[in-house]
Amino acid sequence: MRQPSTDPIADMLTRIRNAIAINKSQINLPHSNTKEAVAKILKDSGFIIDLKTDGKSPEKALILILSDEGNSAKISEIQRISTPGRRHYAKASDIPVVKQGRGIVIISTSKGIMSGDTARVNRIGGELICKVY
Repeated sequence: MRQPSTDPIADMLTRIRNAIAINKSQINLPHSNTKEAVAKILKDSGFIIDLKTDGKSPEKALILILSDEGNSAKISEIQRISTPGRRHYAKASDIPVVKQGRGIVIISTSKGIMSGDTARVNRIGGELICKVY
C-alpha cells in the first residue's frame, strides 16, 4: 500500500507534469474533493479534456484525460505556489495574472476553490494553490 502524500495537490501536479513529459493522455490518481475541484477548474479553463471519478470511498479514483490520443497536452507548465511549509496568500487586488492572461492561477477562498479571474471579479482573496499555462 502506498504511503499517503504530505502534499496531495503537489503530488497531483507532479503526476500531471510527468504524464505530459511522456505524452500520456490519461492519468489515475487517488480522489479527494480538493483535487476534484482543481481538476474541474482545469477542465473549465480548457487545460484538460475531461475528468471522471471511479469507484467508491476508500479506493475512489480520479481519472484525468489530459489530451486526445495522438495530440499533445494543452498544459505547458503547471507549478505549485503555496506549499505546506510556506503558504502564499493574496488579496483580491493582488492576485497575479499568469502570462498576460493566457494562463490561470487557482486560488482557495472562503467561498471554495476557484480561478484567479473569478476570485478577482468576486473581490475575494485567498491562498494561491498553483499557476497553469
